[in-house]
Amino acid sequence: MKKKLLVISGPTAVGKTNISIKLAKILNGEIISADSMQIYKCMDIGSAKVTKEEMDGVPHHLIDVVMPDSEFTVSDFKEKAEEIIEDIYSRGKLPILAGGTGLYIDSLICNMSFTEGVKDEEYRNYLETLSKEKGNEYVHNMLKEVDKISAERIHFNNLKRVIRALEVYKTSGKPFSSFNAGDTLYDIPYDINYYVLTMDREKLYDKINLRVDIMMNKGLIKEVEALKAMGYTPDMQSMKGIGYKEILYYLNGDITLDKSIELIKKGSRNYAKRQLTWFRKDPRVVYMNKDKLSEDEIINKIVSDIKVG
Repeated sequence: MKKKLLVISGPTAVGKTNISIKLAKILNGEIISADSMQIYKCMDIGSAKVTKEEMDGVPHHLIDVVMPDSEFTVSDFKEKAEEIIEDIYSRGKLPILAGGTGLYIDSLICNMSFTEGVKDEEYRNYLETLSKEKGNEYVHNMLKEVDKISAERIHFNNLKRVIRALEVYKTSGKPFSSFNAGDTLYDIPYDINYYVLTMDREKLYDKINLRVDIMMNKGLIKEVEALKAMGYTPDMQSMKGIGYKEILYYLNGDITLDKSIELIKKGSRNYAKRQLTWFRKDPRVVYMNKDKLSEDEIINKIVSDIKVG
């Protein structure tokens, strides 16, 4: 008998945090964050990290795991999350995976391998140098030529992932996208209920824009100044996050503050679009439209599904 795993996802700013916490209180659950920015310590405002007050006593896991100069891979997430899920089960509680990083979610709810292909440091260094000389899109186009599926899934600014996909192709002779389980892709040890929150695109974009304004009022510039003073640099994966790289550009005198805010809003809207594209590829997703359903109706429907299932 497979044990239940509840997944609450959706685009940035759609309101996942509030609903997942309310569900955790009703269903005796604990939340595992599936957010690739909230794993970093000292990066609270720009990542819209859940606060102690918002948690309302509900245990949250995989938040503030590593410092911003540390490497943290999808494999690391999968390994830690699986241990936490088993621990939550052992205490008779329901694990709730909540967040918007699709790859983190898929690492747990799809039968995928992230270890295929040996490393080739020399080739990796070559690609990194090439990206500096000719730009990220040039390297991304190289991936497009050998692995169109991965190129569609990986944004050209996610250089680390683009390089990994090319490295896997070079070392194994097979496309990175082929390293999933094919017909057994959904053969996993969990009985999942997977919900994605949605709303009208324009309303969502308005919420995203407002959230960026709130981040600025909360002190995003000071947060990035502190990170810069700690020695964290633009080439670190953490500092490439939306909201951080743009403020760094401003602090370094490359662009105006107004331009940096405009870029954060645009980058966040584009990210939301990519997230929605990602979720659409999974047939198990149940969409919850916040324009048609109230928060209580969404919660009641999910609670009912969990209890009936």
